[in-house]
Amino acid sequence: MTESAPPPSDLSERYGAPAPWRRWVLIAAMSALGAVFLVWVGWVAWSHGTPAAESELVTFEVVSDSSAVAHIDVQLEDGADASCRVRAFAEDHTTVGEISFTPEQGRNDIEIRTERRATSVDLIGCTTPDQERPR
Repeated sequence: MTESAPPPSDLSERYGAPAPWRRWVLIAAMSALGAVFLVWVGWVAWSHGTPAAESELVTFEVVSDSSAVAHIDVQLEDGADASCRVRAFAEDHTTVGEISFTPEQGRNDIEIRTERRATSVDLIGCTTPDQERPR
């Protein structure tokens, strides 16, 4: 005589069903984590979108073989302790002069001493202790 296979059984009967409260706890935990993530993304966007110091190179003049003048517009928050950096380049794209300065609100006229004649000037940007990325 051949033995017959046991009758098929439901998995929940065999292994037990999960507790019903687990699903609601998981949904609540994921919702809270999603809310925290969205608040963090909003904070990052706001803090990087409103820098303490912003700068723009308005124009520059090559005054002589040993100097150039950059005209830079700087916008600072009240009490911001900023530092700005400007570079001068020669015709072969090598750096021939660089200067760091503490800006004032508004227009800043900065003279850059150069090793030889500059053909262009580039504003690297302004930073503060809380804003490491030049702007």
